[in-house]
Amino acid sequence: MKVLISGTGFAGQGHADAFRGAGAEIVGMVGRTPHVVSEVAEKMGIPHAGTDWQQALATCKPDIVSIATPGGAHYTPIRQALEAGCHVFVDKPMTDSGETAVELAALAHKKGVKTAYAASFRYTPSVLHARQLVAAGAIGEPTEVECISHFNLERDIPFGWSHRKEDGGGRLNNNFTHTLSIVTSVIGDRILSIIGEVRDDLGKAPIVEGVHNFATRRSFIPEDLTDPTLEWGESNVEWSYTVMAQLESALAGKPVSVLFKHGGLVPRFDDDHIVFYGRDGAIYIKGHYGSGQLYHYGKDRSWTALPLPQEIADSIPQVDGETEKCWHYLAREFVRDIRGETVEPYPTFRQGSQYQQLIDLIRKNDNWTDVSRLA
Repeated sequence: MKVLISGTGFAGQGHADAFRGAGAEIVGMVGRTPHVVSEVAEKMGIPHAGTDWQQALATCKPDIVSIATPGGAHYTPIRQALEAGCHVFVDKPMTDSGETAVELAALAHKKGVKTAYAASFRYTPSVLHARQLVAAGAIGEPTEVECISHFNLERDIPFGWSHRKEDGGGRLNNNFTHTLSIVTSVIGDRILSIIGEVRDDLGKAPIVEGVHNFATRRSFIPEDLTDPTLEWGESNVEWSYTVMAQLESALAGKPVSVLFKHGGLVPRFDDDHIVFYGRDGAIYIKGHYGSGQLYHYGKDRSWTALPLPQEIADSIPQVDGETEKCWHYLAREFVRDIRGETVEPYPTFRQGSQYQQLIDLIRKNDNWTDVSRLA
């Protein structure tokens, strides 16, 4: 199983490691900067390194392509890979718009290839545990879900793709995608209705050269932000959001209400968390992506920390980093599916295109009711 990687940063290197962990061969890597892609490919022992994606497709003849660049750069390489008959693994966001995401999902279906959409924090151990518990009736009929996160991101992180809507930036694309995937994996993936508000509280960010890796961008914050020679870029996308949704669940007679609240620039006081509420109890998971300890509230009316079941612990890839663990898990399922093995359902272009359409709707901010006359 041969894999071609698009992207040289944290995600590109992470995807390469994940597919190697799944038993695939990494035959090439493509990036935008010649010396960067050459250095990364050499470091990782990848035979082909280049900046021309179409040439790499023709030269490497991959079975799978893995897209690990910012969302605004996804459309063309995905389309070319699908036209070449490749299976496609893409990091979130799928593209920069619902329209292009739907187009690519339709093309993948037409070509008869497999796709994977890496809104992959649904594979943290505690989320897998929560799914098992809810399915077993540990909270009774699900009624509500609450997802709360406060990232306290530095306002002066260098200007880049995350500041631009057209490049796949914004917290809906890069936070909401994960939490929505987590909730649907536990409750059910039929989304009935949605309403939301977004805020761009950033304004601007310094333009700094030399940032090639998303994970190290904090190291490039200028020491003197008052330097008159600094150039600044304007943000045009959300850094905070509040979204409410209703999901259908096979475990509930009524739609399950879900709150997604994220403040990208605000400080955290208590732990970020995800809570699943039911008629007979609740499950609380520490961490904005459900990566912390799981607690159960049951008939004894007290919260109890539950140990991770051994079968779930055994299923988690033995690598460092929560993000990396989840990439490894999804890549493993994807490769097994392509090989014809039986696997649990995983997120595909169906979910990816659906999420991009939802994000387009939420960003309209057009669901307010003017009640000023009531005063």
